[in-house]
Amino acid sequence: MLHRWIINPLNDEQKQCKNELVDQLHISPPLCELLVQRGITSMDEAKDFFRPQLSHLHDPFLMKDMDKAVKRLETAIGRKEKILVYGDYDVDGTTAVALVYKFLQQFSSSLGFYVPDRYGEGYGVSYKGIDYAAENGYTLIIVLDCGIKAVEKVRYAKEKGIDIIICDHHNPDNELPEAVAVLDAKRPDNTYPYEHLSGCGVGFKFMQAFAQSNRIPFKDKLEPLLDLLAVSIASDIVPMTGENRVLMYYGLRQLNNKPSTGLKAIIEECGLAAIKEKHRHNGGNYWISTSDIVFKIGPRINASGRMKSGMEAVELLISKDDEEARQKSEQIGEYNSERKILDQETTKQAENILRMFSEKFKDRNSIVVYDKTWEKGVIGIVASRLSEKYYRPSVVLTMSQEGDLATGSARSIVGFDLYSAIDSCRDLLENFGGHTYAAGLTLKQENVKEFARRFDEYVSNNITEEQKIPPIEIDTELLLSQINQTFYNILQHFSPFGPENMKPVFVTRGLMDNGRCSLVGHDNSHLRLNLVEPSSGCTINGIAFAREDFKPAEFLPALKQGRAVDVCYTLDENEFHGQKSLQLMVKDIKVSE
Repeated sequence: MLHRWIINPLNDEQKQCKNELVDQLHISPPLCELLVQRGITSMDEAKDFFRPQLSHLHDPFLMKDMDKAVKRLETAIGRKEKILVYGDYDVDGTTAVALVYKFLQQFSSSLGFYVPDRYGEGYGVSYKGIDYAAENGYTLIIVLDCGIKAVEKVRYAKEKGIDIIICDHHNPDNELPEAVAVLDAKRPDNTYPYEHLSGCGVGFKFMQAFAQSNRIPFKDKLEPLLDLLAVSIASDIVPMTGENRVLMYYGLRQLNNKPSTGLKAIIEECGLAAIKEKHRHNGGNYWISTSDIVFKIGPRINASGRMKSGMEAVELLISKDDEEARQKSEQIGEYNSERKILDQETTKQAENILRMFSEKFKDRNSIVVYDKTWEKGVIGIVASRLSEKYYRPSVVLTMSQEGDLATGSARSIVGFDLYSAIDSCRDLLENFGGHTYAAGLTLKQENVKEFARRFDEYVSNNITEEQKIPPIEIDTELLLSQINQTFYNILQHFSPFGPENMKPVFVTRGLMDNGRCSLVGHDNSHLRLNLVEPSSGCTINGIAFAREDFKPAEFLPALKQGRAVDVCYTLDENEFHGQKSLQLMVKDIKVSE
C-alpha cells in the first residue's frame, strides 16, 4: 500500500525557538526540533517536559461542578450512606471503578460497585443498574466513563431517591443530565484547563479533590493508584500531553516498581514479569511501556467485559490476595485467548461480505457491514481491523441482545471526524456516542441500509483525496552521522509516548546496501538491513517487519542492484548476547529519486 510521508517543516518563528534551545540545552538540533514540534519553546518548558512533576497537575476544583461533587460525597460518607461506584465495561471504565472504589474503601464501609453487562444492558447507565441500586439501598451513584448523555436515566434515578455524580470524558449532547454534578471537561461551559483526560482520569481528579478538601496526603492515598490510571490512559488512546503525560509518567513508575496485586497478577500472566527479570539479570533497566499496556495488559482487562463480565475485571483489579488474583488473571487470560479466536473469525466473515459485494464496495469510501450472528464483544476490534486494512471509516453491526435493534462500533482513519459522520445520521439512530476516531451506535434493523447509504454519502462529501492515503508522520530528517548513544538516551526522555507525543519518526535519504541486506522470517517476508550513508561512511543495522500495508521484501532487488533508498524509521536498542546496539525499526522504504 502506498503511504504519504508527511514532514511538516518548522516556520521561521519555530526555527528561531529551535536555535535558542540548541544554545540553552546544548543538545542535538534534531532533538530541539522535536521539542518545538511538541510546543516546547523555552528552557523552562523543556525542563518540565523532561522532568514531569506531580506538582504540575491542575487544581481539580477548576473543573466545573467539582465543588458540588465533593460536597455531596462528603455528606454521603458523613451520613454513612450507601455509595455505588458504577462504570463502563471496557478498560477505561473498569480501571476507573477500581481506582475510585479502592480510594473510597479507606473512608467508607458502605460501598459497592457495578459494571453493566455488555449484552444484557449495553453501554452506559442502565435502568437495570439503577434498579439494582434502589433495591439495595444505595442513595448515591458515582458514574464513571459514561453518563454524559444519560438524561432520562438520571431522571429515573432521581424518582427513586438516588443522586448521581457523573465523571465522563465523552462529548455531551445539547442537554446535560440533571445530576448533582457533571464532571466533564468537554461540556460547553468547561472551566478546566485540560480536556483530554480519560474517564478514569476524571474519576481520579474527583478523588484528588476529595483528598485535597479533607487534607488527605496525595503520596500515601492517591499515588499508589496511578498504576490503574496509567492502564486507562494508554488503553483509551487519549493524547499523551499535559496532565495525561504527567499522570502516565508516574503511573508507569508505579506499575513497574510497586503494582497493585491485581495488575501484578496480569503482568505475570501475560509474560511481562519474566521479560522484566531477564533484563534485570542482564543489568538492563526494563520499563513496562505504554505499548505493553496497549497490546498485553489492556486487552486482557477488556476481554473480561467482551467475553463474560466487566465485574470480574474490577474484582481482579481491587483484589488484595495474591492467590485470588492469580486465579482471576488466569481466567481473564483464557477470555483473551477466546476473544482472539472469535475476532479473527468475525473479521474473516466481514471480509467475505466485502468480497461478495466487491463491485458495490469498490465505489464506496466507507465500510458498513452487518451480521445478526456476530458477538457484540468483538465488533469494535473487527471495525479497527477493517479500517486499518482497507483504510476507510468502518462500521460493524450486529443484533442487540433483545433482538430488535442493530448495535455496533465504528472506527475512523487519520484526520477524518467519524463522530460528525454518525451525527449526520442521528435521525436514523436510537443512540450513539464516542469520539472523533471511535464511536458506538444503535439503530433499528430496518434503518441499516439507509444508514449505510447516508453514512457513505457524508464520508464521500467530506473526506479528501489525501485522507484516503494512509500517512506516516515524520518528525524530522536525520543523518546517520547524527545518531549515537547520547542522542538515543535523550530521545528516551521524550517518553511516555502516545497520541500527540508519538515515538519520533525520522527519515534518512540516499542510503545503500552495505552488502548484508537479506530476507528473514519463516516466509522470508521481513527484511534485515545493513545500510551505509555514502556521504559520511556511517553504517547502521535495521529491521523492516512485513505488515498488511507494507511488504519490505519488495525492496531487496533494488538494494542489491545498488539503488539508493530513503528510509523512515523509529530508533530502538537491540540486545544480542549481552551486547547492545542501536538499530532502525523501519516503517517504510522508498527508492530514492
